[in-house]
Amino acid sequence: MFEGPMSNQQAIISHQHALKRCQRCEAMIGPVVTGNAVQSPILLVGQAPGDKEGPAGKPFAWTAGKTLFRWFESIGLEEADFREQVYMAAVCRCFPGKKSKGGDRVPNQEEIKQCRHWLDAEIKLLQPQLILPVGKLAIAQFMAVDKLHLIIGQQHQIDLFGSVVDIIPLPHPSGASTWHRTAPGKALLLETLTLIEQHPAWRKVCGV
Repeated sequence: MFEGPMSNQQAIISHQHALKRCQRCEAMIGPVVTGNAVQSPILLVGQAPGDKEGPAGKPFAWTAGKTLFRWFESIGLEEADFREQVYMAAVCRCFPGKKSKGGDRVPNQEEIKQCRHWLDAEIKLLQPQLILPVGKLAIAQFMAVDKLHLIIGQQHQIDLFGSVVDIIPLPHPSGASTWHRTAPGKALLLETLTLIEQHPAWRKVCGV
């Protein structure tokens, strides 16, 4: 695990204590789900937990997570090591609930705005070199998204709180999506994983 100055590590722990007590959104279903309080040069941002992540007490704990961690294992980091080396966040930290016709509800703009406070605080605390937004909702928090094939497979740079940060967006690993399993998404995913593998922050967490 990467450890920065003790004061900053303690600040991350304190941040998570406050985050886990959050009850800002009435329609959201707790508990708050977050990754380990790890000082890392990489920040992964998911969309929102599903109904299995709350009971499991960790993000990406179900089917989509299995796919996601297979991707990362292919470039040198197994799931247990990833969870200990990379800070895992999300656009929204509680389960949004189900839609009336099935499937998970997409968080509304007010819920996204309420939860952005936590994400911004984490960016300021971590000062990451690399952000990995997973899925269209997460990517949209950092850049305009029209078609995924226009932004996946590329490394982007944006200014966040006065620092230039690299962004490498990933498609959502949902089993309901065929995007990452068919052309052009399949090839673009491989290009994305190569970019991540070659990034200095990834090489650092892998001990290369």
